[in-house]
Amino acid sequence: MPIPEPDLATRAPESDAAEDQQDSPALSAIAAPTPPPEQPQLCDNCVSDRPTPAGSGAPQGELTTLGGIDVYITKPPSYPSTPARLLLLLTGGTGLKSTNNQLQADLFSIEGNYVVVMPDLFSGDPAPNSQVKEDDPDIQAGDGGGFLGMFKLKAVETAKSFMIDMWLARHTEDKILPIIHKVLDAAKEEFADAVGNGGGVYAVGYCIGGRYVLLLGQQREKRGEDVEQGDVKEGPWIKAGAVAHATMVSRQDFVGLKAPVSLVNVESDPMFPDEVRVAGEDEMRKGGVEHEVKVYPGVPHGFAVVGEYEDGNIKEAQKTAYGQMLKWLQDH
Repeated sequence: MPIPEPDLATRAPESDAAEDQQDSPALSAIAAPTPPPEQPQLCDNCVSDRPTPAGSGAPQGELTTLGGIDVYITKPPSYPSTPARLLLLLTGGTGLKSTNNQLQADLFSIEGNYVVVMPDLFSGDPAPNSQVKEDDPDIQAGDGGGFLGMFKLKAVETAKSFMIDMWLARHTEDKILPIIHKVLDAAKEEFADAVGNGGGVYAVGYCIGGRYVLLLGQQREKRGEDVEQGDVKEGPWIKAGAVAHATMVSRQDFVGLKAPVSLVNVESDPMFPDEVRVAGEDEMRKGGVEHEVKVYPGVPHGFAVVGEYEDGNIKEAQKTAYGQMLKWLQDH
């Protein structure tokens, strides 16, 4: 049975985002952090990789440093003899060393002709894996393990939830955003040809990383160096962005958004509630931001990242979502 077509929620007219693409990467440009949702949560798919698809091969890029930050960089085979554009890829909680994340970066590089820079947003501390992998037969049995099995399972899940909460507390906006700006500054210098060829920096983000694509697409105000100067506008820091099943997003993250964005959303996703998505669409319409929002039914949160699924509908949706994101970037 073929997967239903994703719902095209809205497509606003072109805005003046292109006129606002000039950015200033200095860390002083980072405004006060945007308030995150009151109760941020992550699901298993935010912090655990799916099996790597068979026949994928090894990642083609390299782990190195840029601006003092660990990064994964992958380049088109014909670069630099053939011009390319610069793409920033911001991951979910599985982070820099995830094979699936690296393969996702390779796809954008090879098929989209991008120099892809994927920074370690979490300083070598990826999210704790939330999947139950214990060998205890009572835990594996679940309900079948009786009271003891249920008690042990509840204890394990409570401990994992606590570990994820502690991890989130260690990796807040005021920690992650400076990492991104350091990498952006260094990448613009290292790959100035790619930035010039594309007329700016492009960005894609998944899960946690998706929210930061929205923040990089904002125009913010910061206090000037003297009273007479007044408030100074900074940003957006990207030319265009694409976001898949973002987490920890609030309506405020859409305020001041200027860069054109494409959103891949999961139907009835508790990680990105419908009310937040609708409020975000309202903000983008009011701001005249060119945008695209597609809602995919019958798929899990995290489905758009490279990973193996047995369900053919999910596999097809995965391909469609990737195509949506790539086309948006190439059209801008």
